Amino acid sequence: MNVINALDSDETLKIMPKDYVERVYAGWLGKVIGVRHGANIEMWSYDRINKAFGEITGYVHEFKNFAADDDTNGPLFFLRTLEDYTHTREITPEEFGLTWLNYAPDGHGFYWWGGYGKSSEHTAYLNLKNGIMAPRSGSIEQNGCTIAEQIGGQIFIDVWGLIAPGQPKLAAEYAEKIASVSHDGNGKYGGMFLAACIAAAFTEKSMIHIIEAGLGVIPEDCDYAKMTKDIIRFYEAHPTNWRDCFKYIQENYGYDRYQGVCHIIPNSAVIVLSLLYGESDFSKTINICNMCGWDTDCNVGNVGTILGVFNGLDGIDNSWRSPINDFLCCSSVIGTLNILDLPWCASYIADLGYKVMEAKVPEKWDRILKEEAAKYHFEYPGSTHAFRVESDSDNTKAYAENTKEVAYSGERSLKVTFDYVNGGYGYRSYVKTYYTPGDFNDSRYDPSFSPTLYPGQSINCCVMVPEGTVSDVIARLYVKDRNKGIRHYGEKVNLLIGKWEKLEYQIPAMNGVCIEEAGIEFIPVQEERRIGLPSLIAYIDDFNFFGAPDYEVDFTLERIEKWNELHLEISQFTYLRGLWTLEEGQLSGSYFGEPAESYTGDIQWRNYQFEATVIPKIGKCHNINFRVQGGIRSYAVGLSEDNKITLYKNNNGYKALVSADFKWCLDKSYNIKVEAVNNHFKIFVDDLHVLTYEDHHSPYLSGQIGFSNFEASHTHYSKFKVKGM
Repeated sequence: MNVINALDSDETLKIMPKDYVERVYAGWLGKVIGVRHGANIEMWSYDRINKAFGEITGYVHEFKNFAADDDTNGPLFFLRTLEDYTHTREITPEEFGLTWLNYAPDGHGFYWWGGYGKSSEHTAYLNLKNGIMAPRSGSIEQNGCTIAEQIGGQIFIDVWGLIAPGQPKLAAEYAEKIASVSHDGNGKYGGMFLAACIAAAFTEKSMIHIIEAGLGVIPEDCDYAKMTKDIIRFYEAHPTNWRDCFKYIQENYGYDRYQGVCHIIPNSAVIVLSLLYGESDFSKTINICNMCGWDTDCNVGNVGTILGVFNGLDGIDNSWRSPINDFLCCSSVIGTLNILDLPWCASYIADLGYKVMEAKVPEKWDRILKEEAAKYHFEYPGSTHAFRVESDSDNTKAYAENTKEVAYSGERSLKVTFDYVNGGYGYRSYVKTYYTPGDFNDSRYDPSFSPTLYPGQSINCCVMVPEGTVSDVIARLYVKDRNKGIRHYGEKVNLLIGKWEKLEYQIPAMNGVCIEEAGIEFIPVQEERRIGLPSLIAYIDDFNFFGAPDYEVDFTLERIEKWNELHLEISQFTYLRGLWTLEEGQLSGSYFGEPAESYTGDIQWRNYQFEATVIPKIGKCHNINFRVQGGIRSYAVGLSEDNKITLYKNNNGYKALVSADFKWCLDKSYNIKVEAVNNHFKIFVDDLHVLTYEDHHSPYLSGQIGFSNFEASHTHYSKFKVKGM
């Protein structure tokens, strides 16, 4: 039964909260904090946690950078269904299922791939891949009650409450559809309940009313509702000691009462307990939730979203925010979308929220949500966009913080401070555009990356050094190449103290680089003068990337990035499936059946020329891919059986669009080139024009580049070039 259709869902869309965008940021920040807080004690018992940490008051583990997690992968990438199909209530479970297939790598990263009949997500993915579409893919009828009622139905659900502020039934309507891809019964009701709670947190004034909003969207007689009401009754009778309530949960709703790896009911009971006993305080609530144990990152993440929305940014202490530094790592099949900052996430979510709610975006946020403003704008209170600071001087202390003291545009900027500086040294503030295994403590959910910035593109920003610190300072933009460990600099600009200066740098075309940083270097001209501390303050605003790529990669310069024995990646690449490695200085791809696929570049690239040297080793089909938008949305062109060159379109399965005769043989090199301009494609092999095609049926107008082969083939690639057109 479709529960929402059985309810009165004709809610009148209300005026959006005035602070909606900031509350979305606070909610998503709360989610990320909660996931990080619980991650390294996931599945610990209360006793084990208590013995190790006692009363938890803050993060229990430190990370260089927190790696990817399924709890944050799922919400962000499932939300893309509204972009790829429709944001309206006409969206279908089947379209949500197709989004699973498009953005999740096949069998690695993103989810827990525990096996068919063990992991709900793995089971649903294999169902979808083999034509069992949603909602049947996650149904009790297909998979049985044990698989359908695990926790995943609610851990991926936060964004559906964030896009429907004050509208719990509308939030639950979307949540029911996405949850049904992999879950059913109480597994689905949990997603609906929590989405409704998050939506209600925008407008309700107490936790009990938020919980009641959640209960209002699920059947009264389901186990999930019965459990929730039972915990409420216990709380009303014993409102002072959460440990007594947790003991009651252990005795009545413990793991021993439910089958499967991670059932939803015990963990949901902990969520309800935390909301009731946390007294609406962000820190107290997430700490209680974490101390209870079980599926800590999932439970604390959901609770963090509710409390983040409810209290706003002012309710989240900086001790939670600072270690995150606005950075979010993901592990989708799109490498550039695996390096995110939380303001971008908040803007993406909020933009869809205004569309779903059919509401006008306030003027303050309009350009930002439409991505017409700079990529890094610092307009969210406290935001840093994951910027960092460093210097040539080992004994200089530095930090970056959001400020309202001054701004080039809008109301805020990034303030970077160096305690004292010396002439001729570089003092830098930068954002990472690529990450490697050394940047993380572990390989959680197997992330992989493509750079977010490439040769040929440009960067610009506005900077200002105020009066009262150094009086002679030079500034210049730069990028750092990871492969050679060197920086490439833009033009030096002598800053006018107290005045905003605009810096711009077009990165030249390059061969064999991997850009891992982009930033600003400040160079004091004079030797240190002890004029008081700090001796260098600078403000940064409107830092932006733009333009088309122009670069070449020779695979002799790339490397295998080793996270652990089971997680090996080709630098700058993600992959959908197959065995991808480096052999004799060449990229090597093979698989036993389905298409093997590997990608790099940016999903936003539109018109470009892409060429690669292809060396067929075994088999009949050897391709390059372009306009790649995910695992089921791309074009491919390559050497095919019967001595042909063939252009394909992947729309949840490859279909040949056009072919031409071309005699080819194994172990010979072929240069295949495609010119993609709007919906028009020209194909060349060894500079011979062999195909022209226009796609008039929902063409893909942007996307990454990549490589693939079909039918158990094995292909090598020695180098490739990309240039915008």
